[in-house]
Amino acid sequence: MKVTVVGAGAVGASCAEYIAMKNFAAEVVLVDIKEGFAEGKAMDLMQTASLNGFDTKITGSTSDYSKTAGSAVAVITSGIPRKPGMTREELIGINAGIVKEVSENLIKHSPEVIIIVVSNPMDTMTYLVHKTSGLPKERIIGMGGALDSARFKYRLAEAIDCPISDVDGMVIAAHSDTGMVPLLSKATRNGVPVSEFLSQEEQDYVEQETRVGGATLTKLLGTSAWYAPGAAVSSMVQSILCDQKKMFPCSLLLEGEYGQNDICLGVPAIIGKNGVEKIVDITLTDDEKEKFNIAAEAVRKVNAELKL
Repeated sequence: MKVTVVGAGAVGASCAEYIAMKNFAAEVVLVDIKEGFAEGKAMDLMQTASLNGFDTKITGSTSDYSKTAGSAVAVITSGIPRKPGMTREELIGINAGIVKEVSENLIKHSPEVIIIVVSNPMDTMTYLVHKTSGLPKERIIGMGGALDSARFKYRLAEAIDCPISDVDGMVIAAHSDTGMVPLLSKATRNGVPVSEFLSQEEQDYVEQETRVGGATLTKLLGTSAWYAPGAAVSSMVQSILCDQKKMFPCSLLLEGEYGQNDICLGVPAIIGKNGVEKIVDITLTDDEKEKFNIAAEAVRKVNAELKL
């Protein structure tokens, strides 16, 4: 099975690296507009194959989408990264044009492809692909919730002072600093509610630090993070290609689910060989419902800027 990753920057290269190292794909194609950049990244990564024990072939291409033909999954990471002080929403003007062109080129050569959108503002870019690509809705997935949930679990384990494998938790709604809804009501340590281990003040701290997780890293790094986004994407791609049917919170087109229509927001879904196999309906608290709806309104305002 072939996987294409568009954008060979830090996030795209991390996606390719983690996918290759897990050894479930036959080939990963990196595509970038910068001459020789994807080819160089691919060569560098292939020179780790004997050291890291993988047989996945990694190739690079400068804007030649014919090399992506027959891809089962394509990941769109292209676009300008978020810079310190810049919100995800401010990226829309530049990145919308890039994402639209990329998705058209991918579908031209791989009409059965499943697209995973990483480019920011992610919920709006996912919505853009839905509105312009003509693909069935189950084959367009926004990555955000998988990453946000990983950051949530990191903060939970930090606050409880326990191994991260002990904790489970999920973040839904929007992939933005103000629109994330960490589901503390459902977060657990080995099946025990985290409220048994953390005070309300500590839970509030975890929620806040999760919400600003991306901004915190942008401030520290001077650009967007790449390791965790790459790992999140690789897990989703693996669930598709290996038909694992794992549940991820991810940005999907809602048509009545969670009381919303004609919008892409993060909700839990089963991800398998067909892409989105099922949107999972979970019970939210009144507070979580309110926050989810507020996030939806904020995303709609950003979507309006697409002028579709």
